[in-house]
Amino acid sequence: MGPGAARGLGDGPRVSGVHATARITAVPDGRGGTALPELAGEGPLALRRTRCADERAARVTVVGAMTAPLGGDRLAVHVTAAPGAVLHVDAAAATVALPGRGGEQARYDVRLTVGEEAELHWLPQPLIAAEGSDLRMTTTADLAPGARLVLREEQILGRAGERPGRLTTRLTVRIGGRPLLDQELSFGPGAAGWAGPAVLHTHRAAGQLLVVDPAFEEKPVETRVPVREAEQGESVLTPLAGPAALLTAVAPDGLCLRRLLSASVAP
Repeated sequence: MGPGAARGLGDGPRVSGVHATARITAVPDGRGGTALPELAGEGPLALRRTRCADERAARVTVVGAMTAPLGGDRLAVHVTAAPGAVLHVDAAAATVALPGRGGEQARYDVRLTVGEEAELHWLPQPLIAAEGSDLRMTTTADLAPGARLVLREEQILGRAGERPGRLTTRLTVRIGGRPLLDQELSFGPGAAGWAGPAVLHTHRAAGQLLVVDPAFEEKPVETRVPVREAEQGESVLTPLAGPAALLTAVAPDGLCLRRLLSASVAP
């Protein structure tokens, strides 16, 4: 998330790939706010505490310290919001997946843990699959009963004027150990049917906004289709079998996608 900034001149060649893990732990500070006893980044995953408009929350921004992920890289982010904590995590720039020298697949694994009465906002910038890249990204979220989660994912297939790279993503969400959502998407060269009319068709951006909130137990959302204009993209909001709602969208570009995913999903 966010390590797409320009690679520094001193980075040097990385034939075997970079292995790096960033860790964030948030806990209540006892004064109505949230403290960060663990804030540790590695390699391209630099972490910065930034200001947050929510006085209850701590905010962390991931800043790209070097270009990543390249083919062969193994990156991971582990985030824990302890019971009662409120944490916002975002990124300073898009993540750009690039090809490595040997054509290896890159891996990016995100693990989110949200305790009872805790709240986590996971809002990275878009993931861009540049031509020739091959990235597998997994996001796993484990929530305690009563936890809240706002999670946004945005995938852009190729930079302007280029063909897409290969991108496979999997999102798994559990509440109290029980599955809420488990889906895998695959786009780009070698992925069957991804550019067909039943998937992206002419669009090159896809994403989703997941909101988990105990308030949905009493007032679940109703399925609705906010936008159905092909030139602007399409989206649909659906309730899940749990206290959650999922807004899914496809669009011609990242700007249109973000607009679609900015629709209100509040309970």
